[in-house]
Amino acid sequence: MDYTSAQIYENATGEFLLTSMESNFYLPIKKKGEASSESPIHNEENQTDQAFYNDLLVLVKGYEEALLFGPTQAKTALFDLIKANPECNNLYIQTLEADKMTTEQMKAFVKTHFKIPLKTDKPIAY
Repeated sequence: MDYTSAQIYENATGEFLLTSMESNFYLPIKKKGEASSESPIHNEENQTDQAFYNDLLVLVKGYEEALLFGPTQAKTALFDLIKANPECNNLYIQTLEADKMTTEQMKAFVKTHFKIPLKTDKPIAY
């Protein structure tokens, strides 16, 4: 995942199903002669990010395990939101740093990761 999109791989049926979610993130274009103010732009970015993370939170609530990975800190922000949500107390979740990948590389990464059995009694991991 990154700040603009997330791919959700589900393996409930033994076959990986892919769902993609796109953020409404965009960088506003400054018009010539327009006064520069970072605050409104920053506030709009934060609201867009928060809406994106909330949409992803709704998706992961029903899972027992989740792996958040990608090249940016977006995964950490989502992890913090999930961790703060009491409805996700039984969700085992991990974050891993990963380079930008193609869809096939992500699918292989997820398959490899979940071949390793999880042995923990803690629902949230770091």
